[in-house]
Amino acid sequence: MGKNDSKSNKSNQSKKKRGRASGPNFEQKISKFFDENEGVKVPHDVLHSVLGSGSKKSHNVINQTVDRMISSGTLQQSQNGLLSYSEKKKKQGVISGKLALNQYGDGFVMSDDLDQDLKIPRKYIGTALPHDEVEAELITSHRRSGRDHGRIVRILNRSGKTFVGTLRQEGTHGWRIEADGKKMPMEFYVDPNQLEGAEEHDKVGFKLDEWNNPRALPKANITEVLGKAGQHQTEMRSIMIDNQVEQDFPKEVEDQVNQMPLEITEKEIERRLDLRDEMIFTIDPVDAKDFDDALSIKMLDNGNYFLGVHIADVSHYVEQDTFLDLEAINRATSTYMVDRVIPMLPEKLSNGVCSLNPREDTLSYSCFMEISQKGKVVNYEIRETVIHSKHRLSYEEAQDILDGKTAEHPIKWHLMTLRSLSQLLMGKRFKGGSIDFDTPEPHFVLDENNHPIDVKIKERLEAHRLIEECMLKANQTVAEHIEHLRKHSNKKKSKNLYPFLYRIHGKPNTDKLENLAELLKPIGVDGDFAHEGVKPTEINTLLSAVKDTPYKDIVNSLLLRSMSKAEYHPENIGHFGLGFSHYSHFTSPIRRYPDLIVHRLLKAYSHDLKLYSFDELVKLGKHCSEQEKNAQGAERDSVKYKQVEFMQDHVGDEFEGIISGVIEHGLFIQIKENYCEGMVHISELDDDYYRYDSSQHWLIGKNSGKKYQLGGDVKVKVTSANLEQRNIDLKMASSK
Repeated sequence: MGKNDSKSNKSNQSKKKRGRASGPNFEQKISKFFDENEGVKVPHDVLHSVLGSGSKKSHNVINQTVDRMISSGTLQQSQNGLLSYSEKKKKQGVISGKLALNQYGDGFVMSDDLDQDLKIPRKYIGTALPHDEVEAELITSHRRSGRDHGRIVRILNRSGKTFVGTLRQEGTHGWRIEADGKKMPMEFYVDPNQLEGAEEHDKVGFKLDEWNNPRALPKANITEVLGKAGQHQTEMRSIMIDNQVEQDFPKEVEDQVNQMPLEITEKEIERRLDLRDEMIFTIDPVDAKDFDDALSIKMLDNGNYFLGVHIADVSHYVEQDTFLDLEAINRATSTYMVDRVIPMLPEKLSNGVCSLNPREDTLSYSCFMEISQKGKVVNYEIRETVIHSKHRLSYEEAQDILDGKTAEHPIKWHLMTLRSLSQLLMGKRFKGGSIDFDTPEPHFVLDENNHPIDVKIKERLEAHRLIEECMLKANQTVAEHIEHLRKHSNKKKSKNLYPFLYRIHGKPNTDKLENLAELLKPIGVDGDFAHEGVKPTEINTLLSAVKDTPYKDIVNSLLLRSMSKAEYHPENIGHFGLGFSHYSHFTSPIRRYPDLIVHRLLKAYSHDLKLYSFDELVKLGKHCSEQEKNAQGAERDSVKYKQVEFMQDHVGDEFEGIISGVIEHGLFIQIKENYCEGMVHISELDDDYYRYDSSQHWLIGKNSGKKYQLGGDVKVKVTSANLEQRNIDLKMASSK
């Protein structure tokens, strides 16, 4: 740091001190104002007027104080700039939410009342377990991290969750269950007379029986014996249980499906728009068995495109409040693991009558859009239809047609026209602020015993983008249709008029983006996020800057983690990532329950009927969002397990890698060849004494000055691959 930098720092510090000296007086006045005016929400200028900020100096200090009170969680600011006491303050520092644990035993309470999770140090967790609904109180705010710390004061509801662990014997009569993975680092004891046939080293599913004293081990009841640890079926079943994913359908659901009339009647065809003579086709993965969507395309005399997106009419077969519907709600989504698909609906529906199979009459729900040469939807219609798909193509087959590798094909013109349209829509979308994330997706090649023998990265083809753009436009159009209904209704516009389930994506947390920018600075990647209202175009600028660099994938991944999570909710706040003011999920009702809800709502509103209330949609949206996270967790865990299993065959081998993370304890390394990630512990860096520089986010050698930082190229050797812990341990072979 130069002398001028040092002087500047001292000057800034003295300014901060002066600001803090004046701040508490205003903080007391602000708190007093909101205490005396319970429930009030005021704009900034009104607060300034109340506090009598006559000078520019006091005006600035009030702004600093308000910012600090927002950061600490005392105040909250609405989207239109109104200030009020936060929910956390209203509850006098007590919040409620679900508990999660990390590998060190520390807890985090996840609550809608907080901008970030409340950390609970291990000693303050008591007898709470992951997924329990708890009440916690704020006990301190960590100055350096800015994170609040708390203690659990009450368990509101036990989750009743089934956990997974490995049975161990201690002594002659002592039995313990060692909980799986890093989500719950603890042991449970089991009554020797209640082993349910389990033997030592078996994986078991278990539930909490009782736990009243945090100094004693909790007691568990074994609910299911899964098999020997390390076996493929045992581990996949363990992952499903751990993520609350159920594979088998209840008998009453299977019975209902078997009794359903699956033939399409002439009466049903007559009441629908008959498109069976139209050129309609599907494009899906080569191994797909359930076909949600089909396409048609025409050019109109005025030069506009006429796009038809035809979606499986699942709502025709799945009636509300039946056994089938309740099970679909419970699952909320299909789950895609390494070796299997766990469908939301029984296969007789998902792969059968609901699927838009080729050369079969099928019921669909179609969104027709007339799109101008500027990419604007100038007219649209949503209709119940019957179709007859003429062709079923894989993405690879469609790509060959687009590339001219297939000389003649009946839908060649249609694909070429869709290519032109998708390029138009994509350009308009990115110009409008849609973020262009592109992260690699590993795919495992398994042998007959489900052992991974190769890892391939799924290639993102132009055919994928073509389908994606058509689906995005249909989802957007359907959501905008609801706004059109509200606008043209004679009734007063409100959230209770035509309640709808949107796919929303909030603005990213500024603090997270600032931390990310600091993390990327040492490798020469600049991102200025130190301001409110970060725009998608700024994120795209950063992504473009790293597009042709070795650390493109790492920056993409880190940015994704900094984003808010998309979710389902009837309160529309738009979709930040896509840059859409209105967005829904309409195109995949076979595998997503929110799409089924949207279909039902559209049909009801077309007949001026009510269906779901706003509050009902809040609950359904929250549940579907949670189940989506569970499904993603199962997918992620199964991939990680297979990565570790694959690397067991490569212990002792050397690989080229890139540093994907730097922490005090060592380096995370992503292997370039297969995208498996492992860790080099700092103790393995034996050529020097290395310390972690938190300001530069690197490990630096005391004597040599050698640095290990994000994005650095390294060569590593695999030392171990632990399936039980799902860890890959590495050491440096030679660094570049």
